[in-house]
Amino acid sequence: MTLTLRRLALCVVCTLIGVCMQAQDVTREWVEQHYTKREVMIPMRDGVKLFTAIYEPIDATKLTPVIMQRTPYQASPYGEGYSYNLWGKLRNYARERYVIVLQDVRGRWMSEGEFVDVRPFIANKQSNKDIDEASDTYDTAEWLINNVKSNGNIGVLGTSYPGFYATMAALSGHPAIKAVAPQAPVTDWWMGDDYHHHGVLMITDMLGFVAQSFGRPRPVPTKTQTRMKPFFQDDEYSFFLRQKTLKNITKIVGDSIAFWKDLMAHPDYDEFWQARDARRNIKDVKPAILLTGGLFDAEDCYGTWGVYKALKQQSPQTQTQFIMGPWFHGAWERDRGNHLGDIYFGANTSDYYLHEVEYNFFQYYLNGEGPEPDLDNHIYMFITGANEWKKFNQWPPKNSEPVSFYLQADGKLTNQMPQAGKSFSTYTSDPNHPVPYTDEINKGKTREYMTHDQRFAERRPDVLTFRSEVLTEDVTLTGEILADLQVAISTTDADFVVKVIDEFPEDFKYSQEIIDKYNDGKPLTTIMGSYQMLVRGEVMRGRYRNSFEHPEGFKPGKVTQVKFALPDIAHCFQKGHRIVIQVQSTWFPLNDLNPQQFIDITQADEKDFIKSDIKIYHEKAHPSKITVNRLK
Repeated sequence: MTLTLRRLALCVVCTLIGVCMQAQDVTREWVEQHYTKREVMIPMRDGVKLFTAIYEPIDATKLTPVIMQRTPYQASPYGEGYSYNLWGKLRNYARERYVIVLQDVRGRWMSEGEFVDVRPFIANKQSNKDIDEASDTYDTAEWLINNVKSNGNIGVLGTSYPGFYATMAALSGHPAIKAVAPQAPVTDWWMGDDYHHHGVLMITDMLGFVAQSFGRPRPVPTKTQTRMKPFFQDDEYSFFLRQKTLKNITKIVGDSIAFWKDLMAHPDYDEFWQARDARRNIKDVKPAILLTGGLFDAEDCYGTWGVYKALKQQSPQTQTQFIMGPWFHGAWERDRGNHLGDIYFGANTSDYYLHEVEYNFFQYYLNGEGPEPDLDNHIYMFITGANEWKKFNQWPPKNSEPVSFYLQADGKLTNQMPQAGKSFSTYTSDPNHPVPYTDEINKGKTREYMTHDQRFAERRPDVLTFRSEVLTEDVTLTGEILADLQVAISTTDADFVVKVIDEFPEDFKYSQEIIDKYNDGKPLTTIMGSYQMLVRGEVMRGRYRNSFEHPEGFKPGKVTQVKFALPDIAHCFQKGHRIVIQVQSTWFPLNDLNPQQFIDITQADEKDFIKSDIKIYHEKAHPSKITVNRLK
């Protein structure tokens, strides 16, 4: 039998097994009938003990693997109750009678020790005092192999912060850890994940997550934490505009949140942040890796792309699979993945991931069952716009080439270098009247903003819009977007936001089939004609244009290059659509406010926030553009 036929046969068998599996519904009652639970305190090499909940199948006639998640968010419920994860995102593995292990990481909830946010990896450990999340994973795996009945293979998975712990598991070096699935892994909290983007503070995320919940101190192991009173009751835009400065917000936060103090003490990309960049140690990775992320992940899109690129550059021998779907943060495990906001994707994409990708990955590497991974075409990419899955063997795809889109006078966007001798567009950025990131009134950041209609922003005088002609053919753009702006400002600092937008035709409407299938037949309230779908947006703090470690101010009036990368995209701008670029200097309150002066923003007073006149050049001597790969 040829390899191709063998793979086909395995796929058929796997599909039949999948159908049978779906017939056996994994419910709370089923789990309680088929699993026992025990709670143990597993000792680490330095004597600290970590709380671990172990769910073991009652039917142990066949030895099965261990699937583990290490989390800072509670390995609850504590006591006799069973975790909903067993009939939720881990239901496929419960059905296969995997041993399921949930663990509170060091210093969180019921585990002993001191918690350190994104604890730096120690490459050369000299003694038992040199501990990190990789060593804690190693010690846990060693205990499990010696104290739990299994087939000797361990898999680790986790999303977001647990995704960071999954990355560390891949670096642990334990021989029993055969497969690891980091999902939207926290990777670099200064450059592009959660808390900062190119040094710009993502203020709504920071305040809500660090100060109000996650960052609160936990002096001793605990099963519960009292709910904290919200910092504000009205809309987020009004609240943050009233506060204006980080000094004012720090007063609200108080002095008990250790990581908030770290954030304020390290505004630049110094050693504190560099040591917490997980990519720096992704080398010689032994387990097979399945890396998962969302194209519209508002929290850790950056980290997913970053880990993949680090793997391919620094550990090319690792058996790696990589999948990016049209998902918000964690949607592949808690949403059908058929739409985000007003944008519909034409399929329940999460079902495909859970049953055809993740499940097959762990079954193959841990259980020796299911189809052999196609490592020659190891990238599973959902092309938004076209709404179809494609497989690639490298990223950006081999059959793509760089293409530049130049900003032109009169708001045009073309592939030709501008020829004008003197040409620029101008706007005034006012931190007292910042551009909102959405036209909705919200108490907190919405995930839907990642595809939100940008027509509201185009109506602002402090937003520049450049649009292409109507496309005469499909244009599929893939890979990292490089923004290259030629600017002059009237002050000594400013932020720059670049948004890549898909503008729909004037007569665009979703089909009734889409409405019936994915919106329960309810009529859509948004006018989709000329809709401006945000495909990707990113911000750059101008002071870091030459060095993230050593910021420097602008010389007012001098033409200066500001060049930065936007996270990768995989999007088809269809025939009849337009490609649109918007440029602005505030994106509030997604981003903190820049006083637009080269001063310490953490210590700025309200009087320090001033207007800046911004010029974006589009002339022959100073062309502004974005560059990305186009699929042939």
